[in-house]
Parts: sequence; structure tokens; C-alpha cells
Amino acid sequence: MADTTASKHLASISGGNIITDMKNLSSLLKTRRTVTFAYGFMFAFVAFTIFLAFSPSPNSSSPWFTNIFSTSTSTASDSHRSQFSSIFSYFLPNNTSAATSQEQGRGFSSMPSQNTTRSNNTLSPTSRTEVKDPISVKNLTQSTVLQPNRTSNSSVVIKEPAFASNLTQTAVNSGKGQVLKPNQTTVANPTTIQVAANQSENTPTKSGSLVKDGSGNQDKGDAGKTVSSNFTGDAGKTVSSNFTAPLVKKQSNATKQSNETISGKELKQGFDNRVQNLANCDFFDGEWVKDDSYPLYKPGSCSLIDEQFNCIINGRPDKDYQKYKWKPKGCTLPRLNPRHMLDMLRGKRLVFVGDSLNRNMWESLVCILKGSVKDQSKVFEVNGRHHFRGEASYSFLFKDYNCTIDFFVSPFLVQEWEMHEKDGSMKETLRLDLVGRSSSQYKSADIIVFNTGHWWTHDKTSKGKDYYQEGNHVYNELNVLEAFRKALTTWARWVDANVDPKKSLVFFRGYSASHFSGGQWNSGGQCDSEAEPIKNVTYLRQYPPKMLVLEKVLRNMKTHVTYLNVTQMTDYRKDGHPSVYRKQNLSPEERKSPLHFQDCSHWCLPGVPDAWNEILYANLLVNEKQKQQAQKRHR
Repeated sequence: MADTTASKHLASISGGNIITDMKNLSSLLKTRRTVTFAYGFMFAFVAFTIFLAFSPSPNSSSPWFTNIFSTSTSTASDSHRSQFSSIFSYFLPNNTSAATSQEQGRGFSSMPSQNTTRSNNTLSPTSRTEVKDPISVKNLTQSTVLQPNRTSNSSVVIKEPAFASNLTQTAVNSGKGQVLKPNQTTVANPTTIQVAANQSENTPTKSGSLVKDGSGNQDKGDAGKTVSSNFTGDAGKTVSSNFTAPLVKKQSNATKQSNETISGKELKQGFDNRVQNLANCDFFDGEWVKDDSYPLYKPGSCSLIDEQFNCIINGRPDKDYQKYKWKPKGCTLPRLNPRHMLDMLRGKRLVFVGDSLNRNMWESLVCILKGSVKDQSKVFEVNGRHHFRGEASYSFLFKDYNCTIDFFVSPFLVQEWEMHEKDGSMKETLRLDLVGRSSSQYKSADIIVFNTGHWWTHDKTSKGKDYYQEGNHVYNELNVLEAFRKALTTWARWVDANVDPKKSLVFFRGYSASHFSGGQWNSGGQCDSEAEPIKNVTYLRQYPPKMLVLEKVLRNMKTHVTYLNVTQMTDYRKDGHPSVYRKQNLSPEERKSPLHFQDCSHWCLPGVPDAWNEILYANLLVNEKQKQQAQKRHR
């Protein structure tokens, strides 16, 4: 029985049961092999991970395993999240996510910057430092490079200007994972940082990128020396920062340029507003005020001043008469800027036409402008003259500006004439119907300043007997005011017919007051005792009737003529004449009675005519502004 049972069992083993058991054993072996392979792979992975962790990749742009075991206060979860953020940014470089890459210890990762700006700092849970960039920088690309010896509890937030555009600025709190707002105020311990101002994370410096060698030292190359700078943040704590000098200089220059641009715009706007106010201002209703910044040029510095006007050289001891400026009641008269005026006159011709008072004004302007030119040899009288009396005309060339300032002698604006008498003698007359002989030489000038007046007070003109002529007719007697009106009418018709108002500006300077006391210029009139201006308007004289005639003629002209009504403003200045200081070398007769030969009609230079030129300058400013506005309207 037992043998039978054993035989059956053996049969089952050697038969189908054995085959089934072998299949089950094969399935079991497969499962164990899989588990063994899995354990082996995990062991190899862990070993490889440890190897990479302690031997980081030299490729600073790789997002993989970058010194993950270096000293840091970040939690494991923060580090894990940061690594995945870096990997995500590596594959999607245009992403503007708030996640930022880690830059810690000796090795650091620099992501490609593509229209994205980041603050690559992991913030300590205990402290944060806030650094403000200059507010004038726009479209700022800002990165912070951490030093190898950075402390574990310090971090930096770069605070950007509120108006900066195309800017992504974030900071991650490693303890809480909190993103700071751009304007958030933070407090930090002193932190050493390396700031590359106005640079993206991989932007080279002036001479190349900032790099670190294997030891963690910065390779400065030609980038310049590192300087230490202390500044105080919003929290009131001092932060010590190391800046690469050229980068700081570049940022400083950019800030300076931006500030200068803003400042320049503000100055220009203020200047434009002042010019606009001048357009509605009566320049001639005002007063003389003391100003120690005057005169406009140093006394005795201009060799061009005629001896007749050079009071300092002639020995005048007092200087206060040079320290007054004219102040209109309704506006502030701008101080004459000689370089700016020369710029306005560039390529142009300014002409003074009239008597010796206009020569006074012409010499004043030449001296003011000449003093601003560095190379004085490039300012000269075109005919080589050094004395400016006795010739019919003079012309000063400012070579660098290609402009000339000329003077034409024409005391009446009409022609002085001679006619033959029956006995063969010559009779002097004044042709009221003929404009001055030199008129054709200046009719095309860009700016023309006319005057006449003083010569109409001389004996012949004031008496008017056998002196005034029209055609072939000589008046036996003609009232001086009527003769003056006829002469100005002749002048006005010539201006209307010959001067192009689209090209030329025309001015007429009014009568300049004289201050002879006890006589006239040829009869012992004096003014040498005057040292101060008249301050009470009640002591001024009546407005000259000749100037009323002039105003009427000007109103009837087709051409616009700007009237420089200097009569009242000069009437205040009884102190400004040469008086006895009109020349150095006196004649024998003058030495006997020097006080009887005084000049109380012309003006010392520097002096009153400088103010006339400031008013001329103000008028040119107004005209230039009006032209600019007209051009804008026609666009």
C-alpha cells in the first residue's frame, strides 16, 4: 500500500504536476529579480547624487545640483522648490515667474536674462536689507552678485523706482516663501554686496563680464578697482557696499545726465515763460536799482572804447555809476548773455545808424560781446581801424559766429548838403527829402537800429534859417519840429520801400537825455558834481516834443518798427556822463578852464548804454520766441 502511494506521488512529480511547479518557481524568481534590480538602481542613484553634491558641475549656467549642501539657512522645502523653479526657468527662459534661482556660497547660478529683471537673493527669515537705486534711472536692469564670504543671515532687496518700466523685481523669503512688494521697507544687518548697476545678470562690464575663478575670487580684469561705499537705507542703518568703480561711475553719469536733462527742461521752461512775460512788458517804465554784479564787462578791459567814453581811463575816481541795472516794473529784464546773443546773431548783420549816441551804444555792445569770445584775435574791425571817430562807417567781425556789428554815421538820417551860392561860395543845408548816402549799404541788414535827435538841438537846426532844403528850394525859415517831421517822413518812406520786414528787424532808439547845468555843451554846461541818479520822478523833465513827432511817424509806417523809448530811463541818470573825464589830453584853452568843457550828453562805458543793449537783447528774445510759435502754427 505504501509502495503504491509512493509510486503515485513519484508519477505526479514526473508528470504534469512537476511542470506546474516549475512554472510557479519561475514566476517567483522574476519578482525577486525585479526587486533586486530596483534596490540596485536606488543604491547607484544615491551614490551618484552624493558624488555630484560634493563635486559640483563647473558649468555655472547649469540648473542641476548646484552646491545644494552648502551653508544656508533655507529649509529643505524652500531649497527643493527653488531647484525646481530654476529647472523650470531653464526650459522656459521667457517666463516672468516670481520664482528666483539660488545664488549661495562659492558657486552661483546665473540665469539668462530676457526682458526680465530679477533680484537673485534668497532672503533670511531674520533679516533683509533694502537698497534704493537712483530714482532717475529708467528701464533698469538690476542684478546683485553675492560675495563668497556672505553671511548666512543676510540678504538684499533692490528697490526699483516707481516709474521704472519693463521691470520684474521680486525677492523670496526663504523662511516663509513670501514675495516682497517693490516698495516694501525691510530691515537688515549690514551686508556686503556686489552691485552691477544698470546691468542684467549676464551683462558684461565696461571691459567684460565679471567672473570668478575656482577659488571664488573675482577676476576684475580691466573693470577697475573695487571701492567701498557707505550709505544709509530707509531703515536708518548703514549698509557697507562694494561697488565696481566703472559701473558706479556709469550709473552716476546716467543719473547725472538724467538730472541734467530734467533740470535743463525745467530751466528752458522757466526761460520760455520769462520770455513770454517780456512780450507784454513795458521795458521803459521802471527804475534804476543797485546791483553789485554789474557792469557786464570789466572797466578798462575793452580797448575798443573811444577815449570820449572811457571815463575810468580818463581818471574818473567814483565807480558806483557802473553798478546800476534797469528794472522794469512789469517784468524782470534778463541779464544780457553775450554768448547766447552771439548765437542769435550767427550768420547775421546788426547795424547801428545815427549819431554819436548810437556810436555809444554800438561800442557798448561790441565790448559786451567781445569779452565772451575766447580767441580775441577773431574779433576785429574789418578795415583794421582802432579809432572810431572821423570815418563814415565801421564794422566789427565776429569770425567764429560769421556775424558783423556795424555803425554808420548819419546824425540826421537825411543828407547833409552843400549848394553853390551866386558869389561862388558853398552853402551848407540839410536835405529833408533825401535819405542818408550810406542807406544802400545797410538796407538788407538783419537788424537795424536807427536814432537821431541831438543834432537837432544845435544852433543851425534849432533856428532853422536858410538851412532846410527840399529839392532846389531852401527855406528862409522853418520850424525845427516841422523840419524834424519832414526828415523822419523821408526816412520812413525809404524804410517802407527798401527794407524787407520778413528778413529785417527795425528798431528806433529814442532821444537820450542830457544833463547840462548852467549852460549847454558849448556854453559852460556842467554835470561833474553828479554822483547818483535822480530818484524822484518829479524832478524829471517833460517828454521831448520831437519824440511825439517820432511816435506819430512810426504809427503811420507800413513796416513794423520797435521803438526803444529810452528818454525817461536816461533822464534819471545825471551821474552817468563823462563830464570832465571825457579826455586825457586837454588843449591849452581847456586847461585854463576845464570845468567849462564838459560832456553831459554822451555816456561813460561801462554805463547806461549797456542797459539799452539789454533791452535790445530782450526784444530779440521775444522776436525769436514769436517766430518759433508762428512756425509751430504753420506745421
